Amino acid sequence: MTKTNQARRVFRKFTKLAPFYCLVIAVIFGVTSIVALRHNNEHMQQLKTAVFQADKNNGNVTQALDNLQAYVTAHMNTNLSTGTGSVYPPIQLEYTYMRLEQAQEQSVLASNSGLYTAAQVYCQRLDPYDFSGHNRVPCIEQYVTSHGVKLSPIPVSLYEFDFVSPSWSPDLAGWSLLATALFLILAGYFVLKLLFNIYLKEE
Repeated sequence: MTKTNQARRVFRKFTKLAPFYCLVIAVIFGVTSIVALRHNNEHMQQLKTAVFQADKNNGNVTQALDNLQAYVTAHMNTNLSTGTGSVYPPIQLEYTYMRLEQAQEQSVLASNSGLYTAAQVYCQRLDPYDFSGHNRVPCIEQYVTSHGVKLSPIPVSLYEFDFVSPSWSPDLAGWSLLATALFLILAGYFVLKLLFNIYLKEE
């Protein structure tokens, strides 16, 4: 038997076994991709929890948000939503927002603490002979309105975040999915080729 005939026999055997080999490899890569996708989601949940803890404990919220954003935007299966009934946007810095509101309220109160006394002095200087207060009360009200520091609403949207996860990412999960699809296609190709050869022989 010549080397050419031996090579042909080996190739024919490989062609018959190729679908099985491809399916086995596809299953291995498929399991790997499932494990990697699960790891991506679990790590995202850990980073998300770190953001909420930093928000609640007045920690480094900016760094925690940066870590979460960098990971979510670079890895697939890191969707921040937990279901159809979940809150949107999924990241809401509730405690940070409350602390800012309280700080603003205290600042306004401190700024306006001596305003009423200053208004009385100002209006008495304008009309020192108004002992009944008939003209002085509107003067005081007008002074407080025009000179008082007002509480400005803080935009809620500045403290709400939603990061988009890519459909595919060049990490272990992404490459494993591609390899799974490739070997499934190869398995299908070899199966069709084998069936076609059998059909030709019968004809």
